[in-house]
Amino acid sequence: SSSGSNNYFLTTLIVIGVIVLIAVIVQVADNLLRIEAKETGAEKSGANYSLFPGVGELFRPKLPDYVNGNPVAFLKQGHDILLEGEAHKEINESLQATTFAVQPPDFIGISPIPKVLVEKGDEVKAGDSLFFDKKRPDILYSAPVSGEVVDIIRGAKRSIAQVVILADKEQKHREFEGFDLANGSREDLVAYLMKTGLWTMICQRPFDVVPEASDKPKAVFITTFDSAPLAPDLNFVVEGKGAAFQKGLDVLNKLVLEGKVHLGLSARGESAPSDVFLNAENVEKHWFHGPHPSGNVGVQIHHIDPISAGEKVWTLGVQEVISLGNLFLENRYDASRVVAITGAELEKPTYVNTFIGANIADLTKGQIKGEKTRFISGDVLSGKQVGEKGFLSFHDDQLTTIEEGDNYELFGWLIPIAPRPSISRTFPNFLYSDYKFTPDTNTHGEKRAFVVTGQYEQVLPMDIYPQHLMKAIMINDFERMEGLGIYELSEEDVALCEFVCTSKQPLQQILREGLDVMREQS
Repeated sequence: SSSGSNNYFLTTLIVIGVIVLIAVIVQVADNLLRIEAKETGAEKSGANYSLFPGVGELFRPKLPDYVNGNPVAFLKQGHDILLEGEAHKEINESLQATTFAVQPPDFIGISPIPKVLVEKGDEVKAGDSLFFDKKRPDILYSAPVSGEVVDIIRGAKRSIAQVVILADKEQKHREFEGFDLANGSREDLVAYLMKTGLWTMICQRPFDVVPEASDKPKAVFITTFDSAPLAPDLNFVVEGKGAAFQKGLDVLNKLVLEGKVHLGLSARGESAPSDVFLNAENVEKHWFHGPHPSGNVGVQIHHIDPISAGEKVWTLGVQEVISLGNLFLENRYDASRVVAITGAELEKPTYVNTFIGANIADLTKGQIKGEKTRFISGDVLSGKQVGEKGFLSFHDDQLTTIEEGDNYELFGWLIPIAPRPSISRTFPNFLYSDYKFTPDTNTHGEKRAFVVTGQYEQVLPMDIYPQHLMKAIMINDFERMEGLGIYELSEEDVALCEFVCTSKQPLQQILREGLDVMREQS
């Protein structure tokens, strides 16, 4: 009896030892597989290079059929802000802008006083050069429309703020010589784009500047969806423009040389992305699923091929790619834009056909309901406040209207009665996921001590510590700024962090100051 018990005990120990040994071998193999995937860059595809499914995979939402089993990057951090005033998917032909402006301050790093090539009263065609940067005279900035130059508005210290054009009823375009994309050199292509003005539509990261002629990016990134509040539906915008979009991608492939052109697609919608995006050729497609800011190109770059010190990447919007393609299809400068006119202060939010730099008053004529309205070129998180007589910024295809928040609530911070956009569970927003808010500009608090709350990390789906980065910027610690990932960020990436900030810190302004300092040091 005693010897039998000993045999059972010994057998049990051997079995446990074998199980432990197998578990150790499997775990080591799993770790080696993960390390290899990381070193080769395979993990950036979003696939799970592991022998076991992760906990997150077991509880992930069901993917729509149109993804077709492709790897998807699931982004948990973020927050969707649902607002009243989404644009109806139709073009309002009655809203037509008559004046347009090209604004040098829209281009980061340009000389405050560029060399202006036109005078008040001159007639110009769409594509004619208006001005150039004295530091980079080869890069020309072109007129978006034909018409008469009615004003050259100056700002502080005689800087050029706006070159304003009264548009012709019938548009005239400057005809450019065709370019042989198949046989032409990259250097000739760059010179051609600079001469025609299309080069200024390329945005280079880090710093969000117009690239130099000698710059060679490691990749080009284009996002095909915008997750910001009330953002335009790019699937609607791109309808009927597939040939121009594909031609623009072909041009970018010529410019990027050894790198790749990356296309970010949404795996979150009920319907599939436009066939223009799904059938795009000569690009590497990446699927993303998650709340805002999943549509930000900076977030997508971080999950596809992050920017390191000394590296450069280019980004373009969908409509800028179309403009690039039309240059080679029609030999003209195409500044046409489909702009979403949004916000609860409008009688009927809609889309309009217009051009870059359209006048705000023209686009909202007869549409404003309230008496105190703020106009924003862009979205409510990262857009720029403009006056009613102002103009859309160069890269913006959205105009947002919201009520001015010059009213005050008694104990509003203590008795949260009125619903408002917030991630705080003090408000029962989380119980009504589909509720749409009518916001105003009140911040519901003043600037406070910059304390550690962990709120930024909840809404920024990037491996970055934004609060530590902001404090490094404020003390001009260059090494920490670089080490904490400042090169990967642009203002729109931290806009949601600013929205949730308990300390009410101007994070976008702080980040831009840091980027400007790093650009001057480079």
